[in-house]
Amino acid sequence: MDPSPCMDLSSGHAYWREKNGILANYPPLDEDVACDVAILGAGITGALIAEALSADGHEVIVLDGRDVATGSTSASTALLQYEVDTHLIDLIAQYGTDAARTAYLACHDAIDLLEERVVSLGLEACNFTRKDSVYLASRPRDVPVLRKEAEARRQAGIEVHEWSPSEIADHFSFQGHLALHSPQAAEVDAYRLAHGLLAELVRRGGKIFDRTRVTAVEIDAAGLILRTHRGGKVRAKRLVVAMGYETECLFDTAKLVTLHSSFALASEPLEEAPGWWRRCLLWETARPYFYLRGDADGRAIIGGEDLPFRNPAARDHLVPRKTKRLEKRFHDLFPQVRMESAFSWAGTFGETNDGLAYIGSYRKHSLCYFALGFGGNGVIYSVVAAEIIRAALRGKEHPWAVPFRFDR
Repeated sequence: MDPSPCMDLSSGHAYWREKNGILANYPPLDEDVACDVAILGAGITGALIAEALSADGHEVIVLDGRDVATGSTSASTALLQYEVDTHLIDLIAQYGTDAARTAYLACHDAIDLLEERVVSLGLEACNFTRKDSVYLASRPRDVPVLRKEAEARRQAGIEVHEWSPSEIADHFSFQGHLALHSPQAAEVDAYRLAHGLLAELVRRGGKIFDRTRVTAVEIDAAGLILRTHRGGKVRAKRLVVAMGYETECLFDTAKLVTLHSSFALASEPLEEAPGWWRRCLLWETARPYFYLRGDADGRAIIGGEDLPFRNPAARDHLVPRKTKRLEKRFHDLFPQVRMESAFSWAGTFGETNDGLAYIGSYRKHSLCYFALGFGGNGVIYSVVAAEIIRAALRGKEHPWAVPFRFDR
């Protein structure tokens, strides 16, 4: 069946929620309120934007139909990379050198910006940790492509190193054809980060209402009115939409994404990890790709086995089978590591044709800004969106805006 954008596509009790529990309780909206900026979506995207706009002095209200950060945020494996799912060389061919480089450099610099925000706000509990990232050629025919990709990144000013088969063998317990090593990467607990950012919003006087579904958005001479299923409404001067694939429930947008189900597991803490260099981020050129990182508890976070989305029941039914396949892939790569799964889950994510997010205004909806961080590095796209939308509300266009426009 074709997925309706208004289906309940939530990911259930993913690892981050199980690990952290309920970090904060927010009330539903049962009265009329007003603000400068309303944000739809209390996941990591909405949280990053809310914190940024409140820091600029805007009065912000955040609404979500679920509990805070229990949609895609709680299912994210939160690998923080500048690399998007589409190679830089392919984006250059499609959009030109300047726009493609801007997209990659925005994601590259967003990692630094996120670290600065975590440190300045005292959000160390989210376990932001710098990591190396290694991108493997899955097949011999991928080697020439990765060599061109490495050169394109270097010309853009991005540090990247090519590792030969012997260098791969020096770092890992497996053989490889070629790998690109990037020192600019990180990992984070996205669920705890979202809660920390929203707590900062509340300290500045902002408000959060979860379990409050917006049913209609109206525009009049004074701004916007958001009507909710509980009867209360929000009057705002501007609106930011951070609802991901559920955006089409409320807004007339073109078909922007294809929905996919992704599967993941978290291991029990690993005492040792021989053959896994620095417990780095690891992914590959195959599509769909296998991906791996560690976490602050010493666990392996493993993901992949993506499939086109059908419905939540079909997706969740596949979790045990997909977990076994992910376990096998890990053991094939690291036969000396004793790894036992502790948690497994599935999530639904949107992917664009070019791997880039959609960020900014959309011609059909005046007074609205969209932050739709579709793709494999949604947390980093959320940081980029916060900067672009913050600049727009200052009356400026951010230098990063062009490659993420709706009309690109």
